[in-house]
Amino acid sequence: MRKSQPPSGGRRPLATEDDLAEFLDKPKGTLRNWRYRGIGPTWARLEGGSVRYRWADVERWLDQQSRGKGGKAA
Repeated sequence: MRKSQPPSGGRRPLATEDDLAEFLDKPKGTLRNWRYRGIGPTWARLEGGSVRYRWADVERWLDQQSRGKGGKAA
């Protein structure tokens, strides 16, 4: 299985739940739990029930998770 990473240049494809789980090194169940709890990256449910993430939203969410000195969110 390839290591998922945000593609570079142009309009990027949407990330699947599998893509994001692999990219973040988290189980898909964790992503589902985050969606249920309203935390984690912004996501969209497409027609047919598929969940997708925009890489820009994932990157923004990761930036918000950054920790500064003292362990508090930056």
